[in-house]
Amino acid sequence: MAKTKKYPIKKWEVSIMELQNNIGKKFKVTRRLAEMSVAETKMFKSKKKAKKQFDNWLK
Repeated sequence: MAKTKKYPIKKWEVSIMELQNNIGKKFKVTRRLAEMSVAETKMFKSKKKAKKQFDNWLK
């Protein structure tokens, strides 16, 4: 599961990824401003919270 969308004004790229390890699943939400090589990443145990952050960054 990997989604990427672009923010229309600032050209942010926002992505969500599902990571699996021996403990369980985690969700990584990242937003990047490729023109300036800037990125912010947050990790979540809950898919619901990760999706909420993903949608919030697209606003």
